[in-house]
Amino acid sequence: MTSVLPYIMIAGPTASGKSQLAIELARRFAGAIINADSMQLYNDLKILTARPQPQDMLDIPHHLFGIYDAEHRASVAEWLGHAATAIDKVRSAGQLPIIVGGTGMYLQAGVRGIAPVPNVPPDVHQHCLDLYRKLGGTKFRDALACYDAGIAARLIDSDSQRLVRAMGVAMATDRPLSWWQQQPHKGALLGRVVTIAMMPPRPALYDRINQRFDHMLMHGAIDEVSRLMARQLDPALPLMKALGVAPITAFITGDITKDVAAVVAKRDSRRYAKRQMTWIRNNFNAQIVVEMKHSERLYEKIFSLIR
Repeated sequence: MTSVLPYIMIAGPTASGKSQLAIELARRFAGAIINADSMQLYNDLKILTARPQPQDMLDIPHHLFGIYDAEHRASVAEWLGHAATAIDKVRSAGQLPIIVGGTGMYLQAGVRGIAPVPNVPPDVHQHCLDLYRKLGGTKFRDALACYDAGIAARLIDSDSQRLVRAMGVAMATDRPLSWWQQQPHKGALLGRVVTIAMMPPRPALYDRINQRFDHMLMHGAIDEVSRLMARQLDPALPLMKALGVAPITAFITGDITKDVAAVVAKRDSRRYAKRQMTWIRNNFNAQIVVEMKHSERLYEKIFSLIR
């Protein structure tokens, strides 16, 4: 019976309004929200990662928000396991699971499962990380191409996390990550998924991104990054690469002005949003696409799909 129970999955670029839609759907359909944003898994940057506000979480159950410390390296497999547990918990409470986020790898894993990629031993991972730091992104990616040309061609030089992981998998298993990814996938979330994509017009989205970052700066984002800096964590950790961390860090250390930091952070966020929208169009297979404000017809259509 679990395989026919519905759950909603909402995808969208940063600042698209997907979290607000999830809250509205949860209130209308007695739902609970499950996070699928890789940065919102961490507890350290509530403001900069645009975590739901406390007042929004008072009457709506929220799961998988702030469950990790910044020092942790979360993986897709970890998220998938937590999400499956959360869905079971939500359904046991008689609620509708609503998964929301902009991390494509998480959303894809939820629907399709993941390949059986073995874990990379810590010493191999550290060796690859040290090699990346020694060679730099361009030369490291060239070296990775000798092991896994397919993955190397898809990644950019600055994506140290994925480059290091691909190299680690190749070294630890004697098979390229691209080979593992072609193996049968397992662990897809149980149930009948209703997919919704938030895809506002680009000018409106970019305006929201700019305004939201200004709001973040005025309401504690700088203090959050300052506290994170004080911990002197490994800069290669996932949360250290969250949007806005690098330019705000540069402002705190006096390398750039606050205005320049804002310009850089907004630019990076807009570029990231563009990549997210491209991924959604090419990979998400949304049953419902929301471009502008919601209407009663939207809720009626969603209801027809989940009943």
